[in-house]
Amino acid sequence: MKHLFSPFRINGIKFKNRIVLPPLASFLINKGGGITSETIEHYRRRAGGGPAMVIMEACAVSPEGIVSINQARIDDDRMIEGLAAIATAIRSNGAIPAIQIHHAGRQTPAKVIKRKPLAPSLLSCPTIRGEVEPLTANGIQALVDKFASAAVRAREAGFDLIEIHGAHGYLISQFLSRYSNIRSDGYGGTIAGRTRFAAEIVREIKNRLGADYPISFKISAQEFVPNGLTVDESIDILKILVEAGIDVVQVSAGNDATPEWICQPMFMKKACLVDSAYQVKQALDIPVMAVGRINDPWTADEIIADGKADLVCIGRGLMADPQMPNKAKAGRFDEIRTCIACNTCMESIFRKGRLECLVNPYLGREEELRTERAEKPKKVMVIGGGPGGLNAAWIAAKRGHDVHLYEKAPVLGGQLVPGSKTTYKKEMQTLIHFQRKQVELHGVRCHLGFEATAETVKKEDPDVVILATGSRPVLPPVEGIDKPVVTTFDAVLNGQAGESRHSVIIGGGATGCEVAYHISETGTPVTIVEMLPKIGGNLETITRRLLIRKLKERKVRFLTEHRLSRIEDDGVMVTAADGKTHKIEADRVVIAVGILPDYRIHEQIKALGYETHVIGDCLEPRSAKAAIYEGAKIGGTI
Repeated sequence: MKHLFSPFRINGIKFKNRIVLPPLASFLINKGGGITSETIEHYRRRAGGGPAMVIMEACAVSPEGIVSINQARIDDDRMIEGLAAIATAIRSNGAIPAIQIHHAGRQTPAKVIKRKPLAPSLLSCPTIRGEVEPLTANGIQALVDKFASAAVRAREAGFDLIEIHGAHGYLISQFLSRYSNIRSDGYGGTIAGRTRFAAEIVREIKNRLGADYPISFKISAQEFVPNGLTVDESIDILKILVEAGIDVVQVSAGNDATPEWICQPMFMKKACLVDSAYQVKQALDIPVMAVGRINDPWTADEIIADGKADLVCIGRGLMADPQMPNKAKAGRFDEIRTCIACNTCMESIFRKGRLECLVNPYLGREEELRTERAEKPKKVMVIGGGPGGLNAAWIAAKRGHDVHLYEKAPVLGGQLVPGSKTTYKKEMQTLIHFQRKQVELHGVRCHLGFEATAETVKKEDPDVVILATGSRPVLPPVEGIDKPVVTTFDAVLNGQAGESRHSVIIGGGATGCEVAYHISETGTPVTIVEMLPKIGGNLETITRRLLIRKLKERKVRFLTEHRLSRIEDDGVMVTAADGKTHKIEADRVVIAVGILPDYRIHEQIKALGYETHVIGDCLEPRSAKAAIYEGAKIGGTI
């Protein structure tokens, strides 16, 4: 790790290592852009984990430039006080405080900003759609002033570096790219014309803050759309911006039409944007920051060692484990809670309006979930060694309780074990490893291959029982369900279902799609039968986009709006929405229609009078994220 933890300098600012927390949106912000105690605690935790620099999430320079009512803002002097509290929290915990300034342009809904979004040209955002208002030359100059005024506020708030958001299809990026800029005046056409807006912003900020104040520029070096930016074109753009005054560049990718390149899911290889960062580094004389699926210290160290970049941005990795840098520096690699690129963080932002994490239940809940020493140690019995039970067990043990965990399988992990078998989900095994290591470190006594019963509870006589017995696959009540041709999704993923020439999967949700991907790796035909009109409807959006694409590439057949009618020895009979029934021949029928909570000993234990808590799939079928959160909550309060 000597490369990752070597010092660096930018304009006189000393970096203690090469790790940067990039401006990943938390939206732990009040409506109207106000900073909360949650916001401050979020950044304090990240800074205290050991990165050299923490860049605060994108702050809007103008009211019509926000993407959410919960986005941070820097468009008024009244914002300075709250922003200053964040800068102070970052600095006092050992990191360089930096901030990103931003304008959404056309990439925001009109219902959020209560007007038509601004844009370089009369081209709507391809995903949000709706009318836009092309900027006039005067309007552009007004925005140059707003960016510069925001920069002045940032310095006054105590930030040592400002990053201009010129990536991901937002306003500045819209000007840079022929994909979104078809202007015919001095702000369009040539590379110089399309870069003019960005260059004027950089020069005006330098004019107001001085030549030595460092400015970073974030660019989508590749957009992966027709007429979108390429690395070569981005290098020409950056050369203009270096002359204008930028001091460092963060090399990202993608826009709203290609979000998988902004927040890369499990399918995409680690450090997938480093090659483009390296091309930029070879062409420019300023430091380069790499970003994109850099989620562990070994990958980060290799990037620096190979000279591919000067700094590495670890975003989701520091959401999953803010202490990653400190743990890596101390050699405590087994204790790192690794990001698994499930994109739960992005999904939670879009669906809940705030940042959450599957592997780290404390993210965004730092004030709610505290792990304080228990006033009175208790004997705690945890039944079930899945993600929820494991989390409850080690957190309770960390607080001083005497914890005994019972798991009927010979290994810990529960549904995470078959859930991590598919090739693209292998990284989920790091979560199993982390949970097992925490159980070991905190002295949880594990009883594996032991199916606990009410009699076991009575014999052990604990103070508290936590039931995390998980779930079991649902078997639909249809004729032939007991035939040898039938198997369940977990049997397939665990390698217990044998080989097949043609599989039919009943159920096209997340699990059915994952099983189809797993089977299709062997090259054998697969058909998914789904009652709903859409395959993979409960998958995270970006992951679904890539998974469906890959299933189609592998010739997996989708049969939507069909229900299973009967199972035969050599296939299934299915009924379409119009009532017509037909046969699909297959030598294996995989049931993946859902799971049921396993309540079998719940009532028996309650009847014995023990304090009992139920979490995870034992409570109701739910995701690993919910089970881990519930485990943390129960483990931290009993």
